[in-house]
Amino acid sequence: MATSAFPSRKRVVLLGATGSIGENTLRVIAAHPDKLELVAIAARGNWEKLAAIARTHGVRHIGIFDDTAFAAARAHPSAFPADTRIVGGLAGLVELAQLPSADIVLVAVVGTTGLEPALAALRAGKDLALASKEILVLAGQHVLAAAAASGAQILPVDSEHNAVFQCLQGHPHSSVRRITLTASGGAFRDLPVEALGAVTPADAIKHPNWSMGPKITVDSATLANKGLELIEAQCLFGLRPEQCDAVLHPQSIVHAFVEFTDGAMLAQLGPPSMTFPIQHALLHPARAPGVEPALDFRKLLSLEFRPIDETRFPMLRLARETMIAGRGAPAVYNAANEIAVAAFLAHALPFLAIPRIVEHVLAQLSTVAPADLPAILALDLEARRLARRAIENHLF
Repeated sequence: MATSAFPSRKRVVLLGATGSIGENTLRVIAAHPDKLELVAIAARGNWEKLAAIARTHGVRHIGIFDDTAFAAARAHPSAFPADTRIVGGLAGLVELAQLPSADIVLVAVVGTTGLEPALAALRAGKDLALASKEILVLAGQHVLAAAAASGAQILPVDSEHNAVFQCLQGHPHSSVRRITLTASGGAFRDLPVEALGAVTPADAIKHPNWSMGPKITVDSATLANKGLELIEAQCLFGLRPEQCDAVLHPQSIVHAFVEFTDGAMLAQLGPPSMTFPIQHALLHPARAPGVEPALDFRKLLSLEFRPIDETRFPMLRLARETMIAGRGAPAVYNAANEIAVAAFLAHALPFLAIPRIVEHVLAQLSTVAPADLPAILALDLEARRLARRAIENHLF
């Protein structure tokens, strides 16, 4: 596709249509009806919201992961457009990811559920717009191999990785010295350390800059989100651990820096809205007017950067150790964190215990070297089991 023209509409499959990424994707698609067409949507369980989206966008391929919600949707066919096809479970998501009529699949489901659909999309030659960072953290080498085998593109949707992707365009891999991702610091960035022991889930999900789901918002508060992003960046851009860094940037306007071997540095800037990276990924390599206003430098902008104190944010330290350890450590880090965050959101674990649980599980499993994808998935399950047991036994 030429960068200045849109000879046809890109046909989009959206997995995770009812979450915050999904909602912003729908805004982008609605703003560019001559360039993008939504052909399939899926979500975990909110079938009524899926039905409303299907009516608005004329979508006739629906996927529902949860069995109970799938049955409820099948019992209410009048809620959907005529001739709608509804598929269920993980097999349904995999089927939609390979839809013959699709050009690009945006995976925005939470956690590791999106791994098999992402692999299926790539194997079918569909470009993958990737918003679920856990997929590369869990099985990055398999995802990259699937893309290489089919010639499909992986287009990062995370604002930081999308920023790095844009900065690297036209530059050889060998010219990169280091990338630096920015972190807002989350809900507690300015809270005294001694107050962190008393914070609640309600406190943690009040992000100062971004509107996101509960899990990723808690991850922003612990900086696990930035740790996962560093692991993902190492994989996605073929970097060594020491080439991946992070810095606090409270304004969330600069999303990443790329430093080159000659000392020059490029940065990508934009308002803290996911519509910008989503649109870039969906329309790549073309560009079009954005959904929201761009930055206005006629207004005074203050950009602040701070080093990250890894004693205050131990999840970032653990992520660095995970990157160095390699093997199955990234999968263990991700799985243990998911269980710990879920327990915190359920009021079953204190906020400060989240990194303790992750470190406890890493100590037991970080040296495991899974030989193939089934072994990685088994390691993921074992890490979750150990994390649950540690929480139940109050090993924090």
